[in-house]
Amino acid sequence: MLNVLLVDDEPWVLEGLKTMIAWEKYGFHVCGEALSGSEALLMIQTQRPELVITDINMPNLSGLELIEQCNRLLPKPPKFVVLSGYDDFAYARSAMRQKVAEYLLKPIDDDDINTLLIRLNASIQEDRASEQRQTEQQLFVVNNFINRLIQGESSERLRQQAARMMEMQEQSELQCILLDAMPAPMDLSAWAAAYFPLDNVHSFQDPSGRTGLFVQSNSCLDGRVGEAALELHRQLSAHSGQPVTVAVSGKSSGIDKIRELYRQADEVLRAKRGQGRNGLFYFCGDHQGHTRHEAHKEKFDQLFDAITGGELESIEACVKEFIASFACRLSEIETAKSYVVNLEWMLCERVAELGGDPDMLMAELQTEHGALGELADYFLMEQYVRQLCVRGVSKLSKLERENECNTIFHVIQYVDREFRSKLQLQELARQFHMNATYLGQVFKKNTGQPFNAYLNDKRIEEAKRLLKRTQMKISEVAVQVGYPNTDYFINKFKLSTGILPSVYRQEDGIKAATESGGFTDA
Repeated sequence: MLNVLLVDDEPWVLEGLKTMIAWEKYGFHVCGEALSGSEALLMIQTQRPELVITDINMPNLSGLELIEQCNRLLPKPPKFVVLSGYDDFAYARSAMRQKVAEYLLKPIDDDDINTLLIRLNASIQEDRASEQRQTEQQLFVVNNFINRLIQGESSERLRQQAARMMEMQEQSELQCILLDAMPAPMDLSAWAAAYFPLDNVHSFQDPSGRTGLFVQSNSCLDGRVGEAALELHRQLSAHSGQPVTVAVSGKSSGIDKIRELYRQADEVLRAKRGQGRNGLFYFCGDHQGHTRHEAHKEKFDQLFDAITGGELESIEACVKEFIASFACRLSEIETAKSYVVNLEWMLCERVAELGGDPDMLMAELQTEHGALGELADYFLMEQYVRQLCVRGVSKLSKLERENECNTIFHVIQYVDREFRSKLQLQELARQFHMNATYLGQVFKKNTGQPFNAYLNDKRIEEAKRLLKRTQMKISEVAVQVGYPNTDYFINKFKLSTGILPSVYRQEDGIKAATESGGFTDA
């Protein structure tokens, strides 16, 4: 239902408007009545009706003045319908300047008001749909900008575009709130609106699918982020019915700090996940802690790259360096476990992407070495990580070989079926989610020919068949087998067979006639 506010300084008029019109029939609900323009202005600001029906002549604030103030003060003013007992063009012209939806004379006609309400309902619904589309588009663009920034892209143009889209002031402080995976989606707009101006909160989904929020704060909002995060954690836990982890970064100013703030919140989440803890946690790192985090992250990335690259000979050294980055501080063993948990998760995700069973991989590992949480020292952890990596490389290599054979089989089948259409290696690579250069290599390995040579042979073989069995023109045969240019087709045919298509057809005809006795020696 859409809310409508009725405004008139005559109580009997309000009563008539309220009772004589079947508001619900047309999708409206009377949310209030006001006897003056000033009273109506307060009600519009608090109740935000979609439609206001107002008289013009009222004490203190006239109907036209009410409309003017709403249009000036409110970011999204309601639609207005003016009721007047004066058939005066000056009033109507003033109303048009304020872009009122309709100007009606008292007493109103039932048919007129009914038709008007149907039209206004459709117009308001269309406006809502348009705003929703714009909001979704803006959220998509902001999400894209944030993800590019948190993944390390840092061009000046990107920073300027992101700051403009997020309406960020240079002096505004930012904080990142990152939520661990939620079992069910939840609309966070009501929570955000209760604590911040909506333009100050920007939601995103990170590459791992987690929901995050960047909150702009200032001196007026000091302390609100902590209060809001506490309430958010409470609402999420109630919504999901199970423990949820919320991480809050430190504060920093400027669009350049987005990646750093995200990594702070991410570090908190991973550390608490590794400890098996849930709740609301804040980043409390210092400069040295940040430097250690960079060292851990560098060794972690090197290790994961070695796994996904199948570099078995590098695994031993990478594991030792990774564990050594923690081993100098016994107190960091829980942090090290959080990194290993992340390694497990990323490895399992990669196995699943390739169609493997990550649960089986982890079950085999934990049967032999126990669960990660039970490992009490770095020596046992190093053994665990080494086996995780070795088994991971073996599993990924096997899956990649299987997928490669399966994918190239489908590529060849596709080429055999679609050779008549305009095929290009680059487009095939995009379609089958492969690197074009790599696809060219494995295609030649499996067919014995480069892609273009294989495609040309398929087309020439089909051309031979058509020349033998049909009376199609040479130009028609060319188009039929995938060569729009007849001259180009003739050149390719001659290079492949040594003769022109017309000669091939004649020779085939002579051969067929000879075999059937159509010619005799003189």
